Amino acid sequence: MDKREARLRRARKTRVRIAEQCMTRLVVYRSNAHIYAQIIAPTGDRILASASTAEAGVRSSLKNGGNRAAATEIGKRIAERAKAAGVETVAFDRAGYRFHGRVQALAEAAREAGLKF
Repeated sequence: MDKREARLRRARKTRVRIAEQCMTRLVVYRSNAHIYAQIIAPTGDRILASASTAEAGVRSSLKNGGNRAAATEIGKRIAERAKAAGVETVAFDRAGYRFHGRVQALAEAAREAGLKF
């Protein structure tokens, strides 16, 4: 099993548990260059809000999209957009990534901006 398969296996277990709870989830995906966050409806068929460092407005303000500062900015943006969509509470789906570094920075920024999980 390679690193990718192991991460996806961990992600699958988390997603099954969140699906049982029927909660809106905050999904994080990180690549070397960018970080992405989405708020997905409990049914899993609609994206209620999204934010990423690949957006034009964010790319112009940040020097690098693959660091903790960029993740903090995306955490703030996703929390604002979630509130605008009427979402207050979410389940954090880290997609099998360790809760460390950029993933942790995004989560803490979202919590500080008022998102509950």
